[in-house]
Amino acid sequence: MLPCLLPVMLFSVYPLLRGIYLGFTDAEAGLNATTTFTGLENYRNLRGYDLFWDSFRIGLIWTVSVTTLQFFLSLALALLLNLDLKLRWLARTLALVPWAIPPVIVAIMWRLMLHPRSGAVNKVLRELGFAGDTNWLGDFKYALPAAILVGVWSGMPQTTITLLAGLQSVPEELNEAAAIDGAGSVRRFFHVTLPALRPIILAITTLDLINNFNSFALVYTLTAGGPGGKTMLPSLFVYNEAFQFGHWGYAAAMGNVMVIVVGTFLVIYLWAGGRPGRAAA
Repeated sequence: MLPCLLPVMLFSVYPLLRGIYLGFTDAEAGLNATTTFTGLENYRNLRGYDLFWDSFRIGLIWTVSVTTLQFFLSLALALLLNLDLKLRWLARTLALVPWAIPPVIVAIMWRLMLHPRSGAVNKVLRELGFAGDTNWLGDFKYALPAAILVGVWSGMPQTTITLLAGLQSVPEELNEAAAIDGAGSVRRFFHVTLPALRPIILAITTLDLINNFNSFALVYTLTAGGPGGKTMLPSLFVYNEAFQFGHWGYAAAMGNVMVIVVGTFLVIYLWAGGRPGRAAA
């Protein structure tokens, strides 16, 4: 096991422990910079750092919105792809396209499509008779919703394919027995399909929560946190603090707070999903 453990220790465990330690120091960028252990000073300073907590609020809005929309749209698409339709293989292949494109390329593509003057979105709106001059990524009112929609489009394939695999694993005998008992398609969906999908839904939504909260490349390339910090996710804020301002210790403390808060929410989420009463329901 040693050859396998060495890369994990070197590239995962050590950076994690090093980051936790830096959160308790005044580490700064620079080859000759001295580092001093400062205890909880960084965390005391964070309590009154409103810009960081604003980014945290935006990050929670982004995470919950993208994960929720992603799940419901992916579930609808998975149900559609599970039907015996013509060219179903082609539809399933096309559903994977966003997943095959790197996040940076996705962001560049959508920036071109959402361009206020030459973008395809405004052009279509003008063709339909609507106002087609909206600056989707530069307007305070539209920037975050537009970024959320791009995040949903980019992340749907993984959720869709996972739910589709779950649908195909639901025993057909259960649906047949429910139909014999007089249950319609809606009742079969809520009383047979959804309970069977529950472990998969729990797993994929948990992964989506983690991935969306830690999202960086997509939003950084799309808006870089603008305009006016309206799309400044915590990961972007920590990146700026560390690599633009050189405050490594302070940035590490922010990252530690993010890990603690996200871990707490995930523990509560998993505990609530695994309760016997909820499982029986």
